[in-house]
Amino acid sequence: MTVHMKKMAVGVDSIAHLADIQASRLERARRRGEVPALRHITRHRPKRADELVDGGSLYWVIKGFVQVRQAFVGIEGGVDAKGRPSCALVLDPDLARVTFRAHKPFQGWRYLSVGDAPSDAPPAADGGHGMPSEMAAELRALGLL
Repeated sequence: MTVHMKKMAVGVDSIAHLADIQASRLERARRRGEVPALRHITRHRPKRADELVDGGSLYWVIKGFVQVRQAFVGIEGGVDAKGRPSCALVLDPDLARVTFRAHKPFQGWRYLSVGDAPSDAPPAADGGHGMPSEMAAELRALGLL
């Protein structure tokens, strides 16, 4: 059974900022001669890893809103620079915008059932409202959209 994950994008200001950070990481991997793969390193391996890679996505919470998702490609075990076990969440580089949903801060990650996951946003970047996505999210949070 598929399950998703949500995580705070700490220090990220927007979807474009997240895309820039990830593009920079991929470019650094290419320069080092590594196979470019988008890996988000975390301390613990998710207990439901098999369900995540079975069609799940990582939903990023940016500035108080779930805004975008990335499909899981795989989950790899490893060791960090201090010799401690770590885990790499391997993500598809494609950022799929979702319908903005307000979310309170939390630490670590949380599982997200398929039924509770925000739906993908309409193809127009502004959600079809003719305004910036951040403004649309604020108006939606106020119940005005």
